[in-house]
Amino acid sequence: MTDHSPSPELLAKAETLTEALPYMQRYKGATFVVKYGGHAMGDPELARDFAEDVVLLKAVGINPVVVHGGGPQIGAMLKLLGVESSFIDGLRVTDEQTAKVAEMVLSGAINKELVAWIGQAGGRAIGISGKDAGFVRASKLARTTRDPDSNIERAVDLGFVGEPEAIDRRVLDTISDAGMIPVVAPVGYGADGMTYNINADTMAGAIAGAMGAARLFLLTDVAGVLDKERNLLTDLDPAKIAALQADGTITGGMIPKLETCVAAVEAGVDAAVILDGRVPHAMLLEIFTRRGAGTLVHR
Repeated sequence: MTDHSPSPELLAKAETLTEALPYMQRYKGATFVVKYGGHAMGDPELARDFAEDVVLLKAVGINPVVVHGGGPQIGAMLKLLGVESSFIDGLRVTDEQTAKVAEMVLSGAINKELVAWIGQAGGRAIGISGKDAGFVRASKLARTTRDPDSNIERAVDLGFVGEPEAIDRRVLDTISDAGMIPVVAPVGYGADGMTYNINADTMAGAIAGAMGAARLFLLTDVAGVLDKERNLLTDLDPAKIAALQADGTITGGMIPKLETCVAAVEAGVDAAVILDGRVPHAMLLEIFTRRGAGTLVHR
């Protein structure tokens, strides 16, 4: 007698959809801001997976906003053009020539490539920067550095590096309401009329706060926040983060990422998540399954 029962693989897929249903219902109509960066940007297979995930979010009634980085690509183009770069405390000094190259790479090559990936996945995306329609007004980033010998702090000039000062969310609302996905290059304009390059994490966090987003996702090259035994910490709040930073558990580049997460949740975002963008469909695992996939930061 022929067995016509469904295969275990098909049953598993059906169970996955059933598990995802309450999350789809919960987030329908919500805004998710996703910072896309790291090695996932240089891997065509991961880029295809990411584009499919974003299109799926839109299809189930969630409004995704994508903010992308591009530091390595900017560095490669500067090297190709023979433009020398200087750094202060690991931060690139962005003179006028470097700023023009950065805008060309961010608003041009990377932005339109990501728009094309989303289009190939069946979605409709529009690429913009903070300069379009006066979307993001920026101010010059103020930084200080401490002299290791005298221990005296002094101001440093990073050139045309900025931070978001005001965001007009109507631009993103218009695009999303038209059924399209905004893809944002981290470039803004200043009251002085100058163009400023903005850290992509910072840009995404500020946009998430301005949009009252349900989630901010920071896709990185690590699994999330790890404890001293290298175990993943899946649930953090600002008090826990401060304690982990004080005892040396959180160090280096994870500090500014968590500062962005804390600022976002304090601005009204329901939660922020640090995810490993190298894991295929990590964002879907975090949103639509019970176990999650990264470190969630909440109030």
